[in-house]
Amino acid sequence: MMAVAQAKLEKEGDDCSLLPLVHDIIKCMDKDSQDVHQELAKLKTRIQEAREQISNMPGIESSPLEQQQQLATLREQVHTKNQLLQKYKSLCMFDVPKAS
Repeated sequence: MMAVAQAKLEKEGDDCSLLPLVHDIIKCMDKDSQDVHQELAKLKTRIQEAREQISNMPGIESSPLEQQQQLATLREQVHTKNQLLQKYKSLCMFDVPKAS
C-alpha cells in the first residue's frame, strides 16, 4: 500500500520547486507584463498541488512518536527475520544441486 502511494506521488510531479514560477513572476513584473496574473495563478495552483501531495503522504496522520514506534517495530521485525534466515541457512537442510 505504501509503495502504491509513493508511486502515485512520483507520477504527480517530481518537481516540487517553486523557484522557477517565482522567477517567471519577477520577470513579468520587470517587464510590466500583463502575464503576472497568469503566473501568479500558476504559483497558486502549484502550492495547492503541493498541499494535496503532503496531505496524501503515507503516515502523515501519525504523530512523530507513533512514527518512531512503528519504525522501531519494523526494525525489530527485520532483525528477527534476519536471525531466522541465518538459522535456516546454518541448518544445511537444503539440497543444493551442483552445477555440471
